[in-house]
Amino acid sequence: MTDEAMQELLRTSDRLVGRVSVDFHRYLQIDWSDRLICLMGARGTGKTTMLRQRMKESFGVGSDKAVYISLDDLWFSQYRVKDAVEYLDSRGFTHVFIDEVHQIGKDWSLLIKNLYDQFPDMKFVYSGSSMLKLENAKGDLSRRQAVYRLKGLSFREYLKFEGIADLPVLTLGEILENHRRIAAEITSGIKVLLHFGNYLRSGFYPFYKESHSQYRERLLETVNKVLESDYPAVEDVSQETIRTTKKMLKVLASSTPQSPNMSELYRELGTERNQGLKMLRALDRSGLLALVPGTGMKLENRSRPEKIYCDNTNLMYALVPKIDEGVKRETYFYNQVRQCHNVEFTGVGDFLVDGRYIFEVGGKGKKFKQIKDLSDSYVVNDDVDIGMGNKIPLWLFGFLY
Repeated sequence: MTDEAMQELLRTSDRLVGRVSVDFHRYLQIDWSDRLICLMGARGTGKTTMLRQRMKESFGVGSDKAVYISLDDLWFSQYRVKDAVEYLDSRGFTHVFIDEVHQIGKDWSLLIKNLYDQFPDMKFVYSGSSMLKLENAKGDLSRRQAVYRLKGLSFREYLKFEGIADLPVLTLGEILENHRRIAAEITSGIKVLLHFGNYLRSGFYPFYKESHSQYRERLLETVNKVLESDYPAVEDVSQETIRTTKKMLKVLASSTPQSPNMSELYRELGTERNQGLKMLRALDRSGLLALVPGTGMKLENRSRPEKIYCDNTNLMYALVPKIDEGVKRETYFYNQVRQCHNVEFTGVGDFLVDGRYIFEVGGKGKKFKQIKDLSDSYVVNDDVDIGMGNKIPLWLFGFLY
């Protein structure tokens, strides 16, 4: 490894780290003292920005202790990662931030393991855009690494990202007990329902700010990357299976989230049950679909989930020509609440949260008829800025992280 080659890598690190903004930070709190950290998350959720921000704020541009490298850089078509790390270690560097780790191929987890074992004085933080690849190999590194999962923007984060309001995270207990007071304070300063509508359409993935007019197209490109690149990299699937998986995504995104008739779906797709389950779970693991289990059940132990949603409402708008308002409300609620709480389907109400709280999600006029006799039950209303009693505004559940 020559000094000239390494100087090229370090200049790239300085340029990329130097350009990242540190004005806005995501919700995720990471213990950076661990020797090996894995940052997971669906494509487009902001993992690269987090790595560069940490590098910039803790070590600065031009550091002689830390370096940021992205394995999709053409530099690594000529040089090995291990040789670069050996060079850095010999010259006193202590931290390496590795992005796009999945680009190294199927042996990426072995590479990370070897780096961790062979360079005990170095600390590594790594990430990659392929959720499927990282999920598939995380067990190989489980004893060595701390794993963090980055979700898309919450509604609360979106308001801060837009410069509209910087508001604190709320606990579920605070929302249930004090939602009227909290909502009154928030809505006294901002037109929350206007901003909520914008968020539902195009506020979940931070890259919306880079491409407002092309956001839908870029989101569809992200979906295609997951299905055409990530999926076949972890499963032995044919092009026909990839096309069928795309069709499954479109069909499920367009349907209402009732208990799905999976046998009928598989017949419609022209696939058999086992292959259909593999496709369904791949869509869930990659952050494109969200599967709701029944009470006390684990999805991997069941032949079908109780309900199926798009992972978030932005994906709904990208994939579905006509949005069902009821499905959109439930999609938002499930997406925001399941980040921090256990959410299940019971058949009474729409959702059971943490095995205790029952929620019925609906429009402005939704009433307690279905759950009026149940304890710890709440109606979640869309299109209202302030609730009353056990009727809570839908938008407020976007403040849980």
